[in-house]
Amino acid sequence: MRSLAELISDDRSAWAEIEAAVSGSPYAVELLPADPDHAAACLHRLQVATTSWLGALVYGTGGLIVDGGWLRVLGSGHPRRRLADIHEVNATFEAAGLVVAQDILGGEFVWRQGESGKRPTIHYFAPDTLGWEDLTLGYTDWLFAMLGGAADQFYLSSRWPGWRDEVAACPLDAGIHTAPPLFTKEGRDLDSVSRRPIAMAELVGYKHDMADQLGA
Repeated sequence: MRSLAELISDDRSAWAEIEAAVSGSPYAVELLPADPDHAAACLHRLQVATTSWLGALVYGTGGLIVDGGWLRVLGSGHPRRRLADIHEVNATFEAAGLVVAQDILGGEFVWRQGESGKRPTIHYFAPDTLGWEDLTLGYTDWLFAMLGGAADQFYLSSRWPGWRDEVAACPLDAGIHTAPPLFTKEGRDLDSVSRRPIAMAELVGYKHDMADQLGA
C-alpha cells in the first residue's frame, strides 16, 4: 500500500484541471469543501494519486453537485449536506466496481475494469432499463464530458417540466422515486408519474432488486 505522501503531488495534481472544467461548465456546479483529515484518509484508502482526476477530486472536495443536484459526483463526503463519501457509498452498494457518482433517479456511474485486461471505463446502471451500459470512457474523459455539457443529451428523455425545483428540494442522501417505476411502459412519461424523494440507499436497492427479479 502506498503512503499518503506517495499519493499526493502538489506540482502535478489534476486539481487545476478539475477547477477549469468546473468554471467552464454550462451547468451550476457546486464544489463541496473537504475536511482535510477525512479527505486524506479517503485518498489513502482509495490508493489513487492526486495526479489523476479521481484522486484529486476525492482529496480536494467533498463532492461535486452538478446541475442543481441532478448528478452527485462522489468525493470525500460532506456530512452537513448529507452527501456520503465514496467509501460509504461503496460499502452500501455492490456494483462490481467503484461507484463514483449517482443521479437523482437512482442511476449509478461505476468505474469498472474492462474485459481481458482493458483499461477501466465508466459503466452506467440505467434506472429506466435496469441494465448496465459501458460508456467506453475513462473517469477523466467521462467527468470532463459531463461537466462540459454532455449531461443534457445523456438525460434528454429523463426530465420533466419543473424538474429543477424538485431536484433542488431533494436532499443529497435521497433520490426521486417514481410510480409507476421508470422501467415500466406506464412509467416512461415522467410528467405523468407520481414522484417523491426517498433515501438513495432505498432507491438504488429497489432498482437492483427489481433487476435481479426481472433478469435484467
